[in-house]
Amino acid sequence: MIILGIDPGTQATGYGLIEQQGNRLLHIDNGAIMTRSGSPLAERLGLIYTQLEELIQKFKPDAMAVEQVFVAKNPASALKLGHARGVALLAGVKAGLPVAEYTALQVKSAVVGYGRAAKPQVQQMTRTLLCLPEIAQEDAADALAVAICHAHSHKLAAQVARHVQLPKGRR
Repeated sequence: MIILGIDPGTQATGYGLIEQQGNRLLHIDNGAIMTRSGSPLAERLGLIYTQLEELIQKFKPDAMAVEQVFVAKNPASALKLGHARGVALLAGVKAGLPVAEYTALQVKSAVVGYGRAAKPQVQQMTRTLLCLPEIAQEDAADALAVAICHAHSHKLAAQVARHVQLPKGRR
C-alpha cells in the first residue's frame, strides 16, 4: 500500500510518500510545496491543490493521511492553516482516496513512542524507520511521520476489524 502523508501549511505543505510492504516501510519520495508569502491566499491554496493533484497522479497512492492541526499562534494563522488542510483533504477526496486524519499527539506516539516528542526526535526516528541517508527537511519529515502513523494505525484497525468479525469459536 502506498501512503501519501501531508503536513499542511500555507507557506510550506510537507508531503511524504511511503510504501507499506507487510511490516516493512519503504521511502518513495518527500518534499515541500512552497508558496510565496506575498501572494494572495487563494493563489497559494490553488498552487497547493495543483501540486498535490500532480503528486497523486504521479505516485498513485492508495491512501492519504493528513495531520490535524489544533494549535496556532493566532486566530488568523489557525484559519489559514485550516484552509491549507481543507485543500489537502479536497485533493485526496477528489482523487477517490480514503483520507485519514491524525493529531500531532497520535503521529508522535506512532513514530517516537511519546506524544510530546520534540521535532528533532520525530525527524531522527523518521530517518531511522525509513532508512533515509539523511534527515528530511522539517515539513517533509512531519509528512513522512503522518504517513508512518497511518501505516501503523491502518494495520491495527484492520487487525481489530478481522478480530471483531471472527465467529465466536475462532477468537
